[in-house]
Amino acid sequence: MNASDIDAPGFLGVIVLDTRFPRPPGDIGCPATYDRAGIPARFLKVPGASARRVVQTQDPALLGPFVDAVQVLADQGARLITTSCGFLAGWQAELQAAVDVPVHTSSLLQCAGLAAPGIVTFDALSLNDRVLRLAGVPAGTPVEGLSPGCELQARILADDTLIDFDKARDDVVGAAMRLVARHPEVRTLVLECTNMPPYREAVARVTGRPVHDLESWLLDSWRALAAAGAGAQSSSTRRDG
Repeated sequence: MNASDIDAPGFLGVIVLDTRFPRPPGDIGCPATYDRAGIPARFLKVPGASARRVVQTQDPALLGPFVDAVQVLADQGARLITTSCGFLAGWQAELQAAVDVPVHTSSLLQCAGLAAPGIVTFDALSLNDRVLRLAGVPAGTPVEGLSPGCELQARILADDTLIDFDKARDDVVGAAMRLVARHPEVRTLVLECTNMPPYREAVARVTGRPVHDLESWLLDSWRALAAAGAGAQSSSTRRDG
């Protein structure tokens, strides 16, 4: 099933930033992420929402356009809506209040239900107490960011059309290793950045911890919605019969 099929009876809506940098499979903004899972997805870009404005500035002028985007996707038939930046957890309440379907803005929302989580983030300086609190992250949860100016961070902030994915993997793995070295009490890792899921297995391998990210959460949530829908349809069929 093609992830861009707009005739699907229900789909996963993905609100993406206004960027051009490459996104490998596993990245939340990559159509192949959903194609390979057999999930119909529809993408909606928010004009002017650069990585810098969303991550580092956290520009409040963008809230309205993101609210509009979730409403458009819900009106078109989305059964689940997500975003391509974990820092949008700061607007989880506003975006969820705008629609009746589930909204998963960020993998950070999982932290409250995990045992001794630690967070690997795109930008530790920008992942402030406000965003963590609004995401429901337990106080004192350890956070480790990518090294400032590393391949993945620099290329995304510059909206470059080229990224060395081997170096990007090493950037994410390096941050995860620093996190567990500084906080050996961490039992589970959460990748905040939606560009990090392609490196989930590498992180799990070197840290020996389970790794949670937005891709895996979305796939689980979609399967749960599909199962619930199938169950409801089966019950209705039995009643009608």
